[in-house]
Amino acid sequence: MAIHLYEKFSYAKLLRFALPSVIMMIFTSVYGVVDGIFISNFCQDANAFPSVNLIMPFLMVLGAIGFMLGTGGSAIVAKTFGEGNPKRARGVFTFLVLVTIVSGALLAILGFIFLEDVAVLLGADEKMAPICVEYGRIILIALPAFMLQYLFQSFFVVAEKPQLGLAITVLSGCTNMLLDFLFVYVFKMEVAGAALATATSQAVGGILPLIYFTLPNKSILRFSKPVFSGKTLLHTCTNGSSELMTNVSMSVVNMLYNGILMYRIGPDGVSAYGSIMYTSFIFVAMFIGFSIGTAPITSYHYGAKNYSELSSLRKKSLIIITSASVAIFAVSEALAYPLAVLFGGRTPELLALTYNAFAIYSVSYLISGYNIYASSYFTALGNGGVSAFISFMRTLLLQVVCVLLLPLILGDNGIWLSITVAETLALAISVFLLIVKRPEKSKNQPLPRGI
Repeated sequence: MAIHLYEKFSYAKLLRFALPSVIMMIFTSVYGVVDGIFISNFCQDANAFPSVNLIMPFLMVLGAIGFMLGTGGSAIVAKTFGEGNPKRARGVFTFLVLVTIVSGALLAILGFIFLEDVAVLLGADEKMAPICVEYGRIILIALPAFMLQYLFQSFFVVAEKPQLGLAITVLSGCTNMLLDFLFVYVFKMEVAGAALATATSQAVGGILPLIYFTLPNKSILRFSKPVFSGKTLLHTCTNGSSELMTNVSMSVVNMLYNGILMYRIGPDGVSAYGSIMYTSFIFVAMFIGFSIGTAPITSYHYGAKNYSELSSLRKKSLIIITSASVAIFAVSEALAYPLAVLFGGRTPELLALTYNAFAIYSVSYLISGYNIYASSYFTALGNGGVSAFISFMRTLLLQVVCVLLLPLILGDNGIWLSITVAETLALAISVFLLIVKRPEKSKNQPLPRGI
């Protein structure tokens, strides 16, 4: 039975509605994980894995533009539906899809031109730079589709079709896994094969939703005459700026981590950190997926001025995140050694380093879910400034300070502990803002109208 945005949500109904988005984000994260497994285990060149780890943050920054447009725009569209203006909601949706396609093509061209310079700037030497360029340029071919995939992940929830979004994402993920096996393991295409597998799967994930919303469908969301509005685009970008900030900041911090690890430990340090990042994509994707899945509900009820339901949704969401955080931490600790073997088993030294890093880093999963939800919650309310502030403090400023200072005090273990300390400090900020900025406090004030 379909669940609609206007309904009251119990714990079970909230989980049912958000679950497809959770699984969808997990399968999206599978791209990098599967690439990492095949590259680290089946590519003959020992520089392949650290090279891909160096260039990956840059590629993720470009793709994050689609995530910004999706999260920021879906909040506006859902709120516009809640205000009783479905025609304008569909027009804004169509406009944002066109913006994503055009910006994706432009970014791909610029990235293709400057990729070699970026690789060198990130620290690639004469052996690693060609691998970075080979992998990155293949991925860039599919960048518009990759950005669309991020965009549609948010809008499938607004369309009340999260299951369809999940099905397309699962198909895309399975495509990636199958092609990685064929191109890397069977045909020995090395890094180029892994990149081609990922690019093809991203094309599947971006183009199929484009076809669905072009054809007549039974959802509340479909393509219509676009509403061309610079004001709407600006509101979308500012509202989704926290998600862009999160992705850009994470990429910048990853580059900083890689630089410090190259200086203190060498390529093995970069490989160990890359292993953590690949698996972290999956664990953190659960929190991101839940936040994406619940955000349109929050936006709708905010637009409809249902403040009691907003309060109930927030309380239930935080309780669910608490349970999930404990479970994810327990699983990550239990899998620390098997994952270290999977990614870092080339030498005993790398295995020991990777296992130790996994065990320390996993503590952060007890805390990060709250900060991810808080940022997404304020995006759903249309308060992009508060959302961006949380993301900036959590993913950039606090992590930079921690990763620069803690190694001086605790040695190499301080690098792996930095994320936990930064998330803990950010949690204090998130809790404070959730209390003082909750919408019930200002329910007698007029709400901002849809743009």
